[in-house]
Amino acid sequence: MFKYSDSNKRYHTLDYYYKHKFGCKIAKISLNAGFTCPNKDGTKGVGGCIYCSKLGSGDYGGKPYKSLTEQFLDIKKIMDRKWQNTKYIAYFQANTNTYAPLNILKEKYEEVLKIDGVVGLSIATRSDSITSECLNYLEDLNKRTFLNIELGLQTIHEKTNKLINRGETLEEFVIMVKKLRSRGINVIIHIINGLPYETKEMMLETIKYLNNLDIQGIKIHMLHIIKDTKLAEIYQKEPFHILSREEYVDIVCDELELLKPEIVINRITGDPNPDELIEPKWLTKKFGVLNEIDKEMARRDSYQGKKVRE
Repeated sequence: MFKYSDSNKRYHTLDYYYKHKFGCKIAKISLNAGFTCPNKDGTKGVGGCIYCSKLGSGDYGGKPYKSLTEQFLDIKKIMDRKWQNTKYIAYFQANTNTYAPLNILKEKYEEVLKIDGVVGLSIATRSDSITSECLNYLEDLNKRTFLNIELGLQTIHEKTNKLINRGETLEEFVIMVKKLRSRGINVIIHIINGLPYETKEMMLETIKYLNNLDIQGIKIHMLHIIKDTKLAEIYQKEPFHILSREEYVDIVCDELELLKPEIVINRITGDPNPDELIEPKWLTKKFGVLNEIDKEMARRDSYQGKKVRE
């Protein structure tokens, strides 16, 4: 059996990690704190990343016209029907969640930490949007609660980076990872498989690069094309190759074999809104994708980190 598993999983799942850290079921509740992004407001660029939805990739977050407490409690009611004896991590998901003056960040984070049952925060942001003041505050938060900072990287390849209009450099990313880790803060990295014109080898190069950094978790997404995005415009004018489910499963299993086993797999597939999805349609069958990954890892008699020491 894989070291970090008490089920049929051959990789280090977030559910396993939470259960062994907290001793109970942990659920993440996505929130929309009303932040914007330096890649949208003109500071770094306009329009955002070409795949970003109108809600800033916070499609499953709360309603931004409601307070954070109201958003949280709305979603918690649904969660409580599914699980009992649950604790919660508040997930600041939409847009760039450290991109505001420090007093505003404190107001929003502290509001959520006061809610009964909240044991931590997960904050999605960009490596170019964490000031020194913010770092100091995050270090303090990390001493008071369980804290993850989620950084969007997507790819290490500069040509792709320019195409998707990330507006960040790999150097900025690496510097911020080191700054966060020097203060003991957990770092979760987002990557996307299937970005336009990237080969399987390029995707595996991104994984190999990250495997040499001090990161605690990773989210592996499948590129999906959402209505009313720049990516949708590009695809309609000049369709590029979209990974099939079989290709995606093969790539993910290769990536898992390359990742150190202690890195927690926070996500292993996309979860798009089916009403907004253009391609790939197979991504709406999330559990089918997860099952195929499990079956392929079993077929290979493989596990996360198998090729790290080969």
